[in-house]
Amino acid sequence: MTETYTALARKWRPKTFAELVGQDHVRRALVNALQTGRVHHAFLFTGTRGVGKTTIARILAKCLNCERGAGPEPCGECASCREIDAGRFVDLIEVDAASRTKVDDTREILDNVQFAPTRGRFKVYLIDEVHMLSTHSFNALLKTLEEPPPHVKFLLATTDPQKLPVTVLSRCLQFNLKRIPTAQIAEHLKAILEKEDIGFEPAGIALVAQAADGSMRDGLSLLDQLIAFGGGRAGEAEARAMLGTVARDHVVQLSERLAAPDPAELVRFAQSLEQWAPDYAQLLDELASLLTRIAIKQVVSDYEGDDLYPPELIARLAGSLGAEDVQLYYQIALIGRRDLALAPDPRTGFEMTLLRMVAFRPAADEGQASAAPARASAATAAPRAPQSASAAAASASGEWHGLLAQLDLQGAARQLASHCALIGREGTVVRLSIDPRSRSLRTASLEEKLVQALSKHFGQPVRLEFVGASEPAETPAQARQRASREEVEAARRAFEADPGVQGFRERFGATTVPETIRPVK
Repeated sequence: MTETYTALARKWRPKTFAELVGQDHVRRALVNALQTGRVHHAFLFTGTRGVGKTTIARILAKCLNCERGAGPEPCGECASCREIDAGRFVDLIEVDAASRTKVDDTREILDNVQFAPTRGRFKVYLIDEVHMLSTHSFNALLKTLEEPPPHVKFLLATTDPQKLPVTVLSRCLQFNLKRIPTAQIAEHLKAILEKEDIGFEPAGIALVAQAADGSMRDGLSLLDQLIAFGGGRAGEAEARAMLGTVARDHVVQLSERLAAPDPAELVRFAQSLEQWAPDYAQLLDELASLLTRIAIKQVVSDYEGDDLYPPELIARLAGSLGAEDVQLYYQIALIGRRDLALAPDPRTGFEMTLLRMVAFRPAADEGQASAAPARASAATAAPRAPQSASAAAASASGEWHGLLAQLDLQGAARQLASHCALIGREGTVVRLSIDPRSRSLRTASLEEKLVQALSKHFGQPVRLEFVGASEPAETPAQARQRASREEVEAARRAFEADPGVQGFRERFGATTVPETIRPVK
């Protein structure tokens, strides 16, 4: 007869606090309460699926009812411990609130609260997804929470604590369980595989842990699936095929081609990926993930990578890509990922995202921002005489005036921009100077609005830097004031030269008052 298989999530479910993975803040509080004998009558465990809410509740119930005495370390061998582990302990009443929302159901459960435990030291009510109870059910539960018998403990679990009435929350000790870090999930999965004597590749386990998204239960379920998919083995290729992720080598090759100054080769490689029918959104996610590791390596020299990307690969890419390029590529990858649904098709959106990366790559050699094609054309153009500082400032000033007219800015944010002058733009950095008399306009909220307008105009995120200008540059506001003064002066000269005015002077000795000639508002 074939032996019944037990799923890994059930087989390796922690039975003591010592076996619990993560949630140290909850474990410490409960162990201290059990050691001192100060155990509250109602606990609320919150957190996303699979992080250990009901597991912790069952361990706590076992600690309270162990036949060898209440404490933080249940024996696991007495009848009470074994029955709780098997889910058949008579004094542990587990309720799925999602299926028993009616007030009659709740009253039926709570009617027996007043009676003493049948076997154990405490009668423990474990109510899962407690937020699903109806308003009337909460009212029935509240009455018991207000004046609980000394032999009763309530353990409530929920993924949505915001839906619980504050009257219930105020009567419980609340513990918020955190998502379990990917590295911690991976280490636990490896330990289980070693105990189960199942072959695995660390990169495959890393992919499963990443897909678990903070849930240990999901990680164990995915691991079960991977073992079945891989014929009793947990390899990287099998994990990628099962999860639908792209091959790691494809992401690495994309990064290498981004480091090389050959946009045509980058496009050719991107088009060759179509034969693998990749998920282009996931491909951009993987690229952004690799760029993050590269950026960390560039600032943390002893960073060693992880199971997905070995340290020698990260070190090589960190040396071949500029830090400014990495930051730009990461940001464009995120924006391209977000806008992929707006593209004519995913492949087109993916290829345009890569082209945008190389088009806006900072021109480190020339100290100014330009696209790769622009650099190529500049190299073949006839050399020009260097501009003076004042001429460069005037050119930048004119560019800023035209740009300001195209920006989607209103109110005080436009006023801030009009009192600034463009010093220059280098890559994603826009450098401005501000009229010293208008510095009060420079607030964080107005700067953010200006950044958003510039980012929208250029089609990529930009960053503002306010600097002092070596040559005073004219702001749009100053330009308007100068134009207004020149217009008034021209009007005054025309008025003085008017034959009629001159006739009045000659005949009647009239005089003019120039201050009265003002622009029409």
